[in-house]
Amino acid sequence: MATPEVLWAQRSNKTEAAKNFIYLTISVPDVQPSKLKLDITPTSVIFAGHSDSLKKDYAVTLELYGEIDVSASKTNHTAKNVEMVLRKKELKEEFWPRLLKDAKKVHFLKTDFDKWVDEDEQDEAPEDDLGKPNMN
Repeated sequence: MATPEVLWAQRSNKTEAAKNFIYLTISVPDVQPSKLKLDITPTSVIFAGHSDSLKKDYAVTLELYGEIDVSASKTNHTAKNVEMVLRKKELKEEFWPRLLKDAKKVHFLKTDFDKWVDEDEQDEAPEDDLGKPNMN
């Protein structure tokens, strides 16, 4: 069982819940919906899937630093990856200091520099809603 690459970035806002979230991308290509298991809870994201092109099974469990609002979170499964917008439960101006509850570094987790903005530059950052039409 292989561990997929996981990319992440975040936004925070203490008054607007819609601007208080984590971008999370699990990079595994060619996972058929029937071979994908994604379980999002208030404190974790659990992924398992089989890549047809790489002929490998992938799995990862992410215990999150803080709580998320599962009902307000979104998922978009594409041929390349699984993208998520996880709504942070607590409205705060400050960023989470890290994605995971445990502070130790993990080799598969990387900053998503395409989506990252510094805490003090959030207001100028364009909104990116993961291709709105097909979000479920």
